[in-house]
Amino acid sequence: MNATINTENKHFPVLLDELISIISPHYGGTFIDCTFGQGGYSKRILQNKRNKIIALDRDKDVIKKAENFKFKFGDKFKFFNLKFSEIDQIQLNKNSLKGIIFDLGYSTNQINDPEKGLSFFSKKKLNMRMGFNKYSADEVVNKLEPTDLYKVFKFFGEEKKSKIIANKIANYRRKKNIETQDLVSLINSVKKNNFKIHNATKIFQALRIFVNQEISELVNGLVKSFKILPIGGIMVVVTFNSIEDKIVKFFFNNYSKHQNDSRYFPSIKKKKLLFQLKNKKPIVPSIKEINQNNPSRSAKLRYGFKINNSNDFEELYAKFGNLLDIEKLGFNLWKNFY
Repeated sequence: MNATINTENKHFPVLLDELISIISPHYGGTFIDCTFGQGGYSKRILQNKRNKIIALDRDKDVIKKAENFKFKFGDKFKFFNLKFSEIDQIQLNKNSLKGIIFDLGYSTNQINDPEKGLSFFSKKKLNMRMGFNKYSADEVVNKLEPTDLYKVFKFFGEEKKSKIIANKIANYRRKKNIETQDLVSLINSVKKNNFKIHNATKIFQALRIFVNQEISELVNGLVKSFKILPIGGIMVVVTFNSIEDKIVKFFFNNYSKHQNDSRYFPSIKKKKLLFQLKNKKPIVPSIKEINQNNPSRSAKLRYGFKINNSNDFEELYAKFGNLLDIEKLGFNLWKNFY
């Protein structure tokens, strides 16, 4: 799930120069690229012969790209076809680990692949599975209860017309199985034309998040990555929508500062700080990069240096517990189809 797309169908690793400047790979060490994709970040880091990359990606279609990297870089590159929530399954020398990188976007190859069904221009069945999934978007749209569809659309897509669209879907699917263009037409019948983004953007985002369990993947991936990262190591995350960014922002900010104590109440025991942040605000693409690759305009890069160990992330799970619960609505689909 690396980088974003662009109208020229070329691959551009987003905020590449900024990321390289932050992680300082010229000093040498091992970096984990949790979202290998087309390998943009990994390739740049491996330009320094002192560096090693451990790459992960749940998408089996990137294995061929990873094999090419292995042929070129040898023992300096290892690839695992895993979700990044499974990062703790990798055996590695933690002492040499310098940084862990997440790029939560999708590549041009993934968007343009008709079998994946990520694009609202696709003529195929709904799919959106990126690997190791329990169900597809087809099963979600055609089988999930309309009240549950409403929650998925509202909270994962932040779609104002969620209830109307969910009810339209429930009525339409009584006649026939809803495919990609059927869904797009249903959405267009509810929403006025939007000249900034496609009418279906928010609904497709919601379905993609739900199908791939992206909330729990992100939360668990951040926590497990933190635990294997040695003190002094850096975590970098590039997000592309407000839901992802809220999670990542909370993760870094909440564990890098003490809450303000009230002068009217006794001071509570201060929690252990886990990160040192050198940038409180996210790093965003330059005008030049946006002109070259317009979809990068929504990217935000946040990072932090680990300064303490901890196993206590209850606040993170509690903060986004409602989103994690919505992902669990797919359990009945899983029971029915598998």
